[in-house]
Amino acid sequence: MKTPERAAPECGPHYSRALHTTGAGAAGVGLRVMAAFAFIGLGKMGLGMAGRLLDAGLRLSVYNRTASKAAPLQERGARACACPREACDGADAVFVMTADDSSSRAVWLGSEGILAARMSADALAIECSTLSHDWVLELAGEARRRSLRFLDAPVTGLPADAARGALTLLVGADARDLESAAELFAPISQRVIHFGAVGTGTAYKLMINMIGAVQIASIAEGLALAERAGLNFAAVLEALSSGQAASPQVVRTARRIIAGDHDSNVVFTPQLRLKDIDYALRLARELGVGAPFGALAASSFRSLCELGFTRVNESRIIEVARARAPE
Repeated sequence: MKTPERAAPECGPHYSRALHTTGAGAAGVGLRVMAAFAFIGLGKMGLGMAGRLLDAGLRLSVYNRTASKAAPLQERGARACACPREACDGADAVFVMTADDSSSRAVWLGSEGILAARMSADALAIECSTLSHDWVLELAGEARRRSLRFLDAPVTGLPADAARGALTLLVGADARDLESAAELFAPISQRVIHFGAVGTGTAYKLMINMIGAVQIASIAEGLALAERAGLNFAAVLEALSSGQAASPQVVRTARRIIAGDHDSNVVFTPQLRLKDIDYALRLARELGVGAPFGALAASSFRSLCELGFTRVNESRIIEVARARAPE
């Protein structure tokens, strides 16, 4: 499932812009708009997050590998750039939201990457992607060598939460750097949880996404059993939603499984879930922690991906549960 590394495209020369300030933005957060801000990665989550920053009155430069995805932000005043370096030249802060380690490396490294930009002294480098713990620590070191203040701040929430500024940010950072970033976080989040030093936000995100994978695999097995036993699915959903096993993840997945709704409004794919579990299991091995339930969940999602269901909703895991023979 390893994604090949992608190089950012060629782009124009370095440039910088003068410092300026404004009053409160549209979101009413009173942000100080400095020389520039950048947002790299405009997928389902990044697009909504960048839009919130624009709503707050920030002057924003953006980059996405598929350039057309920047069009809605351009219409609202963002400047679309040909490469990450161009977007970050002169910036006081950059947010990054990409899919995995490979895409993260592609936008940070190389002659056209973020780290090649001439950013402001002590600029904030905010990595919101769900990445492997070892790459986050390596990246943080590269950022510090360039006098950048690095924060890992992966998010929890759905694309709709990103669009309305209701994400939870899971932060690993120096406390002073987090304080500096607080006003930038306000437009995109309703809650910021500080776990400790750089890397701790990522460690929590990998842990909780592995727990989510176990929950999803378990509800699929339970519903496969209920189906085979001839239970009324409407009654199962009603009981499940108000019972001890209920969680937002379990209930949301159960609803989609029962409705057979795996292909519309795809929120999180099996491919991304498997990536997160693999990163979590790698961290567990590095720390000497056994994670047999996580490994079982990974096996189920790997089987689902091998069936060709990589880009549908992860609720399609029911197919694996239905087909698995008893041990």
